[in-house]
Amino acid sequence: MNKLHTLILMSTISTGTAFADTVNFDDLKTGAPLPGWTGTQTGSGKAAWSIVADDSAPSKPNVLKQSGEATYPVCIKDDTNLKDGFVEVKFKPISGKEDQAGGVLWRCKDSNNYYIARANALEDNVCIYYTVKGKRTEKKRINIKVASNQWHTLRVDFKDNYFVVTFDGKRAFVWKDDTFKDAGKVGVWTKADSTTLFDDFSYGPDTGLSATDKSQLEKDSRKKGSPGENDGDEK
Repeated sequence: MNKLHTLILMSTISTGTAFADTVNFDDLKTGAPLPGWTGTQTGSGKAAWSIVADDSAPSKPNVLKQSGEATYPVCIKDDTNLKDGFVEVKFKPISGKEDQAGGVLWRCKDSNNYYIARANALEDNVCIYYTVKGKRTEKKRINIKVASNQWHTLRVDFKDNYFVVTFDGKRAFVWKDDTFKDAGKVGVWTKADSTTLFDDFSYGPDTGLSATDKSQLEKDSRKKGSPGENDGDEK
């Protein structure tokens, strides 16, 4: 299996350290099947996941590209299994008339059951959802500028039932939920006709949230974003 895993030392949210993996796709052959990942979709249609060269890549030369059309294209990292930790990716929304989205998955059981946080350049917002048996339900959102044809960074830190969503280095919001309690895989996500590039996919174990952190997160999770708003495609 040809893949580049750069082992880096990450600081945790509070104290201590944790090791993380970063996948930048640069030692993979362009146009070939993606080893170690399951590129598929939730719902109907046909996702198209491929490795391509891109001059704008944060870590050149290659990126992961989604260029098909499906309800929700997903690409799942096969050898991951995290209960608590983080997942982060750099993404660039290129085009799409219905959507221009990029997202991350965590505690993923399969292509129909997972948590997902995503940013959308057509709607200028960041949202969090759970998908159960193929049905996606939105729980919280924040309106924020998401520019097309620019690289962005989306990250989720998750511990127990607390989730912290960060967009371009700034905390977007906190959410609390108990739908998926067990460890699962991580991955990336798009929607509909989004053509999206991904690079520098990072993930790692327990972020080490302290009791003080969790107390503050409990307060933050009660703050209203725009919970449960429907973007017209809850299926």
